[in-house]
Amino acid sequence: MNLNNQPSIDELARMFAAHKDTLDSHILWVSKTGQVHMDCLSPFTHEEEFEKNTQDLCARLKMYRRGQGYVGKKAAADKDFIGRVLQTLTHTWQSLQGTSHVQVIDRFC
Repeated sequence: MNLNNQPSIDELARMFAAHKDTLDSHILWVSKTGQVHMDCLSPFTHEEEFEKNTQDLCARLKMYRRGQGYVGKKAAADKDFIGRVLQTLTHTWQSLQGTSHVQVIDRFC
């Protein structure tokens, strides 16, 4: 999913549904080209460590800790939640055009 190509709620919902909330913590992030990614992180990985090791990182949301219900098929079925996440990503992406620093979105939407 790329934020430059008018992404849909369904695209983002599929991304959330493809992961299991009970297995790993997850981080939703945007690359410098507008591509949205969701990566699994080991239980002891810190957000700052992920940020330091991800070269193409432009923006990221706070980590979705495993077992909290923010990721997975149930989360993907909540269109209000997914819509808020998409709106947050889109707004952040528009505000970051031309900047070089990493934006941390300090909320879960």
